[in-house]
Amino acid sequence: MTTATARVSRHGSSTAKPSKNASARERAVAWARRAPLLPALIFLIIVTQLPFVVTLIISFMNWNSLSPDKTGFAGIENYIQVLTDPYMLQAIVTTIVETVSVVLASLVLGLGLALLLDKKFIGRGLARTLLIAPFLIVPVAAALIWKHAILNPVYGLINGALTWIWSLFGSDAPPQPDLLSQAPLMAIIVSLVWQWTPFMMLILLAGLQSRPMDTVEAAQMDGASPWDIFRHLTLPHLRQYMELGGLLGAIYIVQNFDATFVITSGGLGTANLPYAIYETFYYANEYGLASAAGVVVVIGTIIVATFALRTVFSLFKKEAAR
Repeated sequence: MTTATARVSRHGSSTAKPSKNASARERAVAWARRAPLLPALIFLIIVTQLPFVVTLIISFMNWNSLSPDKTGFAGIENYIQVLTDPYMLQAIVTTIVETVSVVLASLVLGLGLALLLDKKFIGRGLARTLLIAPFLIVPVAAALIWKHAILNPVYGLINGALTWIWSLFGSDAPPQPDLLSQAPLMAIIVSLVWQWTPFMMLILLAGLQSRPMDTVEAAQMDGASPWDIFRHLTLPHLRQYMELGGLLGAIYIVQNFDATFVITSGGLGTANLPYAIYETFYYANEYGLASAAGVVVVIGTIIVATFALRTVFSLFKKEAAR
C-alpha cells in the first residue's frame, strides 16, 4: 500500500509540475504579445486620461486667473452654474439643434447619394471621388470657403449666381440673401451638412453593397416595385447603418468648434457648448467653470459613443452569423 501510494503521489506530482510549467509559458507568451502595445498604452494614458483627470479636478475648483487669491474648492457649484446659467443653457440648446439638424439632413442626403452611386453608370468612380472630397477638406478651410466664397453677400457664389440668373430675364434687382447675418445658425448648419454628407454616404453605400441580392432578385421576380423593395427590404437592412452613421456623426458634430469660430465667431446666438467653453476659458478666465462644461461635453459624448459601439458590435455579429 505504501509503495502504491508513493507511486501515485510521484505520478501526481510529475503531472502537476508540467501543468504549472505550461501555465507559466502561457503567461509568458501572453506578456510577450502585450509588451509591444505597452508603450502605446502608456502614451495614450498620458495624452488622454491624465489631462481629463486634471480637468475633472479643476472642475470642482473656484479658479479665476484674474483673482488667484480666491482660488479654492467649489464642490458642484460649477456644474450647477453650467446647467442654470442662461448663456450656458442657450449654448446647450444651440448644440442640440445644430447636431440634430446636421445629422438628419446629412443622413437623408447621404442616403439619396448612396442609392445613386449604387447604380452602375459611366464615371461612377469619378463621381464617388468628387462627392467624398468635402469630407477630406480641413474643417477650418471648409468654413472659410462657405463664409467667403459661397455665402458672402457681396461677392459670394450664391448671390452671384442669383444676379446672373435674374439678368437673363432682364431684371436688375435680384434677391440677395445674407445668411451670415439673417440666419447665421442656418449658415453653420449648411456648411456642416455639406461636409458630413459624404461620411453618411460612405457608411450607407457600404450597407447597400452588403445587401443579400438574392432576396432583392426574388422580390423583383414576384413583381415588387422599386418603392416596395426600398421600403420593405433596403430600408430595414440599412437601419443599423443609419444608426451607426447618426451616432458617429453626433459624436463629432457635438464637438464642432471650427465652423462656429470661423463663420460667426459665436455671435447672433450661434455659440454652441464648445465655443462657450472657449469663451469662458480664454475671455472670462474661469478655469473651473470651463472645465465643468468640458466634463459635461465629454459625458454626453461617452453616452453617444456607447450606443455607437453597441451598434457596431451588433453589425459585426450580424456579419459573422452569415
